[in-house]
Amino acid sequence: MKHSFLRLLTLLFFSTSLLFAQSYKPPVFTDPERLKKIEAVLPTIDKIYKEYAEKNHFPGFTYGVVVDGKLIHTGSLGYTDLSKKTTANAQSLFRIASMSKSFTTMAILQLRDAGKLNLDDRADKYIPEMKNTKLLTADAPAITIRHLLTHAAGFPEDNPWGDRQLADTNEELLKLMQNQVAFSNAPGVAYEYSNLGITLLGYIIQKVSGKTYQQFINENILQPLGMAHTKWEYAEVPADKLAHGYRWRNEQWVEEPLLHDGAYGAMGGLITSIEDFSKYTAFHLAAWPPKDDADNGPLKRSSIREMHQPWNISGFAPNYKYPSGRPCATVSAYCYGLNWMRDCDGREYVGHSGGLPGFGSNWRILPQYGIGVVAFANLTYASTVPINLRVLDTLIVSAKLQPRQLPASDILKKRQKELTQLLPNWKNAETSGLFAENFFADYSLEALKNESTTLFEKAGKIISVKEIVPENQLRGRYILEGEKSNLWVSFTLTPENPPLIQEYHIGEVKK
Repeated sequence: MKHSFLRLLTLLFFSTSLLFAQSYKPPVFTDPERLKKIEAVLPTIDKIYKEYAEKNHFPGFTYGVVVDGKLIHTGSLGYTDLSKKTTANAQSLFRIASMSKSFTTMAILQLRDAGKLNLDDRADKYIPEMKNTKLLTADAPAITIRHLLTHAAGFPEDNPWGDRQLADTNEELLKLMQNQVAFSNAPGVAYEYSNLGITLLGYIIQKVSGKTYQQFINENILQPLGMAHTKWEYAEVPADKLAHGYRWRNEQWVEEPLLHDGAYGAMGGLITSIEDFSKYTAFHLAAWPPKDDADNGPLKRSSIREMHQPWNISGFAPNYKYPSGRPCATVSAYCYGLNWMRDCDGREYVGHSGGLPGFGSNWRILPQYGIGVVAFANLTYASTVPINLRVLDTLIVSAKLQPRQLPASDILKKRQKELTQLLPNWKNAETSGLFAENFFADYSLEALKNESTTLFEKAGKIISVKEIVPENQLRGRYILEGEKSNLWVSFTLTPENPPLIQEYHIGEVKK
């Protein structure tokens, strides 16, 4: 008898668990003319880039637009070598400076995913020369890999000092760490941009992998992505492809000496082209949205998305304005070797700029929109962030782009239909089995009836029930179209199996 009862309980449990199955479908673009609309804006984009490059005295300038994993457009102006009048193009190889940083952080996550390190490991576990480092305060925590990833190790901002260390050796780096380095903050309390911190990550990659930093990046990121022309050492670049760097001084260009690659290459040494870097850009875009497709790397999509998360707030611009003059506040943060920004419209930008003597660069993607831009210039600290933000805003506004739309889950559609059938009189609602145990403790049934009855009388006969617009798999909002006015209904489901309605609201659509 006892065994029969237990068997019955087991059967009941499994039958209940089968009542609900996840029906996730990734967000999709719903405009079939989207690409055509983007292509129609490209001549305007060319004009914007050209005018900006000329105004800012860029000797050479090249850019690309990436959409849905493809480099759909490139443009170039000026020269990579002024003395030889070598024209810039999408194959020209520019030093991209701090745009290199995310390759370093990507490699760290590859090693983490392989179980070879943890992000919360102390840095001195891999760099013994840091063991005697005296931090700013007695109560400061040890510097971790995560601190280094997010510019939170307490090192001072080190531009432009760090830019001049590019060719330093590992021995020189370790000697620096053996001596007492200066701190501006205790670890973990503030964002402060640190080339030194990322350089230390490069050394950790070497220690953990047993390969040079450059070899590890080449084998585990560049080669898998097909970035065959990307280099670290400028002496290895064909002369007709190499962009020379310049400074604008006294109304003329002065050539900057190129720096050899070294230990600080992890923070800013990569030399690449628009064509090659677009493959890296496309790889980042392909991580969104989460989906069930094959995940072939070279880094897991979930780890790429982890790279894009705002881990350390770096700024707030309440008075930011787009090129149209429209005010739109923004908040910024640092991720893992990447910058993040969200504006007042909810747009999220991810990317990084780069600046060294002779060079300035920037890339930005909008994962929700599936678009990105890349721009390289061979002018010292060329300002390319504002122009890329302007170009992306122009693309969105002029092409009337919308972010991906999330399809409603089956359970949301089911609950929408069941809830609508109860309105406005809520007949048998308490015994319907639709509502979670909290619902009628939080909502007065009498008040619910009175509210919906009043609103339905104002709306008149319900003509149609619009499709639910999901916020996520378990929350959504829909419209009841009435003869006299429209109503909106929103509800949230529980994490139970099956999910039940735990929260509900209704109101009149304001005109």
